[in-house]
Amino acid sequence: MCKYKDTDLGIKKLDFGQKRSMMAVYLTDGRVVLVPVSMFPDIKSLSRKQREDWMVLDDQDFTFEADSRIYSVKDVLKV
Repeated sequence: MCKYKDTDLGIKKLDFGQKRSMMAVYLTDGRVVLVPVSMFPDIKSLSRKQREDWMVLDDQDFTFEADSRIYSVKDVLKV
């Protein structure tokens, strides 16, 4: 888990279907963070189908089958 402002945070799931051009990141503390996909050029370049093929690693990182980069809770929150 990632320590952020005295709270342990992890990632439960991602969703790209809630709002156009946005990525919804569901955190383990119950919050949902909406992040513009444009903040992540590598993710933006993925097709809609490729974006759906994501994996959460160790509760605090995520990646995609079609992308070798690993993103973290800190990347989403811009810590």
